[in-house]
Amino acid sequence: MTTIPFMPRAKSRSRASDPKIPNLTPEQLEDFGDEMDALRQRVIADLGEEDANYIRNVVKRQQQFEVAGRLMFYVPPAWPLAVAALSVSKILENMEIGHNVMHGQYDWMGDPKLNSRIYDWDNVCPGEQWKYSHNYIHHTFTNVLGKDRDIGYGILRMDEDQKWHPYYLGNPLWAFLLMTFFEWGVAMHDLEVENIVAGKRKIEENAHLHSAIMKKVKRQAVKDYLLFPALTGPLFPLTFAGNAVANLARNVWAFNIIFCGHFPAGVATFTEEECEDESRGHWYYRQLLGSANITGGDLFHMMSGNLSHQIEHHLFPDIPARRYPEISVEVKEICERYGITYNTGRLSKQLFTVFKKICRMSLPTPAPKAETVVEEQVATAA
Repeated sequence: MTTIPFMPRAKSRSRASDPKIPNLTPEQLEDFGDEMDALRQRVIADLGEEDANYIRNVVKRQQQFEVAGRLMFYVPPAWPLAVAALSVSKILENMEIGHNVMHGQYDWMGDPKLNSRIYDWDNVCPGEQWKYSHNYIHHTFTNVLGKDRDIGYGILRMDEDQKWHPYYLGNPLWAFLLMTFFEWGVAMHDLEVENIVAGKRKIEENAHLHSAIMKKVKRQAVKDYLLFPALTGPLFPLTFAGNAVANLARNVWAFNIIFCGHFPAGVATFTEEECEDESRGHWYYRQLLGSANITGGDLFHMMSGNLSHQIEHHLFPDIPARRYPEISVEVKEICERYGITYNTGRLSKQLFTVFKKICRMSLPTPAPKAETVVEEQVATAA
């Protein structure tokens, strides 16, 4: 298959966040892909008891935090501790367990409790629908405009090549609301609400998704806002509020980690034409350019589901995430040899650039200068 390397746009058309992107030859891309494949195979061949013990221990700790949180709701003075414990439990369950298990990272263990085909997470978005929109659509077409619906989640404008509309003046507000109700945003994302509003899709085409989402929404709502609060009797209001705050904490944390891995300065997007007849090497190349990491300690990485290593996750989504820190050392070395920018930084740094982009994309993008258009036409002709 032929490969179309990612071509940087002319200067005035390039995004302020674009890195200096090398144009690898087809031969270099093939070698690059071979190196990534070899790295993947070495890690898969090394998977074993240590990896199995790790995820089982995380599940055990998550369950302990949940039980502790639920029990402390019976002691009103311990309400802040109850909320903190339940928040940690929900974050661990969604990030390090649910997300990674549903990627199939632990299918090799043969444990039905950790099998991607069976597991469903503590979230209003049904696992089966998420696996299609995320595991297939997002990870296949990462950052390809018009294909990857995770670019802005159908709510935000996050790229200059997304057509501007006055609606996007509310970008900062929409981002805040998405962060606050992130699990609901993910669930609605699968319904392609933005395409229904735009008339590109009929609501009847998504009818088969409605029942599954409503069933999951009811189950989550009953669990968090009726059953567990009711079990605490007269403390119902406090428990109700505590569950709501824990869900909010999980939503805010997940939003920030995910957005810092996908949308900070230096992360590139691609056109469908740039990915036509894409080779394996070019796919790896695109994953690297379309992702960013966040630096931190072991606890931070675990609480982020190791999505603080978003680069490695996009390269190897089905490898246990606990392996990403060790893989990152070799991935970074390979990037240096090929002249590819390895985008990483502190959470505060990445978050700041994400916020800047959200605000910048709320405004119309200035039209390119005439001479730039000519330059682009000449480059295309060449």
